[in-house]
Amino acid sequence: MKSLVKKLALCAVLGATMGANAVTFTLDPAASWLGYMNVFNLPAAGGGFQFGSGWGTADLCAKFTGTTLTLSPNTIGDPNSYWYTPGGGPGSKGAKIMDASMYIQLADGSYTGQTLSFTGNVLANTLFGKVDGNGLSWTATAFIKDFAPDYSSFNQSTASLVNGVFSIDLATINDPARHVQYGFEVVGPDVWVTDVAQYGQIDIAPALIPEPGILALAGLGAAIWAVRRRQS
Repeated sequence: MKSLVKKLALCAVLGATMGANAVTFTLDPAASWLGYMNVFNLPAAGGGFQFGSGWGTADLCAKFTGTTLTLSPNTIGDPNSYWYTPGGGPGSKGAKIMDASMYIQLADGSYTGQTLSFTGNVLANTLFGKVDGNGLSWTATAFIKDFAPDYSSFNQSTASLVNGVFSIDLATINDPARHVQYGFEVVGPDVWVTDVAQYGQIDIAPALIPEPGILALAGLGAAIWAVRRRQS
């Protein structure tokens, strides 16, 4: 039994060492968050891509209050019929699908060939299940994306932003020219600013990241318990 426990301890330590090579990120309001918006026509209008460009995070309707990040449907202040039907104003219908990404872009080459983790705690999601005047709803996910050097394709790992802790992992490709991002993506129709509250929001807080030593002890304890259970 003692010999087996020693072996299990060694496995736990090795496992923790391997886990230390997996870099874990969570929300940090002081980090350099970026925003990007892709705009599409409504499905009823063919759903065609319109344009994509960098946006300020506030323009995405994403903001930090302390350490809590709040995401909500995108609003456009322009009342033109390009954005709203029949035009912008209370009760108007959004005329575009807004794909808003708020993310951190890691320095190229800094984490290539490594396993990355992204975790957070969804405190509340009152946006889930809501529909607008066109009968359209919103999706919201956490992501890690590993882009090709020309951004033409990417590998990704995602998790829906349902209440509770999420944790996703992605093994990045060992190519220093690739671009790695992690963050959040909200996709759905634009909403006139006075109507936003009725559709709800998503509140996300940082998640606790255990120290590798704690993980090793937890793994060792679980392994010993499993052995003793088999011997009983």
